[in-house]
Amino acid sequence: MAASSISLTWASTTISSNKLNVPHLSECIQQTQTALPANTNTTTVKFSRETATYEESHHKRRALLLGAGALTATLFPSSPILAQEKPANYDAFVDKIDGYQYYYPSDWREFDLTGYDSAFKDRYLQLQNVRVSFIPTEKKDVHDLGPAEEVITDLVTKIIAAPNQYPYIANIEERSEDGKNYYTVEFTLSSPNFAASSFVTIAIANGRYYTLKVGANERRWKRVRNKLKVVADSFKVLDI
Repeated sequence: MAASSISLTWASTTISSNKLNVPHLSECIQQTQTALPANTNTTTVKFSRETATYEESHHKRRALLLGAGALTATLFPSSPILAQEKPANYDAFVDKIDGYQYYYPSDWREFDLTGYDSAFKDRYLQLQNVRVSFIPTEKKDVHDLGPAEEVITDLVTKIIAAPNQYPYIANIEERSEDGKNYYTVEFTLSSPNFAASSFVTIAIANGRYYTLKVGANERRWKRVRNKLKVVADSFKVLDI
């Protein structure tokens, strides 16, 4: 992992082996217009809490809450994270060698997590964290994987959820920025003794399938959801 971390609230000249605090965000982050620009499209697919079942091949049947009605896609303005104003109290992690960047809360701390290229967590609540991983792929774009609802359903139920976890998909969004496409999902995984909610954003570029996951304990989700949504919406892949 080779990366730069830049502060959004103050300038710093501290340099470590893998981080660089840069005084001007514009040197590392491309900013977009506050209104929905021509090259940024976001669609959202919302699900009701009606129950449907999903049968996985070579896996045990697992119940999944999905909307039984039509999957309605609507355009809405880009979130503030994609607009010109810098979000207060966030830093930017930029990995120009591995080709991605995202914002994270400035009071979070970096930590090593096996299987992930970068990771940050709340200093007190370790279950509130963000992590990024990537794997090789021959696909060129997330659209090559299939429609968002199909790709995300498979991702959550077959890859992310454990056999003893009950997944509920609350929302799926799709956006396009600078010629790159992204799928983002909000979901909850519940087991008999624990529940956690997360956002996951996926993208494909540079022959890699990138996954950013940011989440928290379900009991704190309502309090931190919007804060973590900023992280999910900020994820961008870079050409390398």
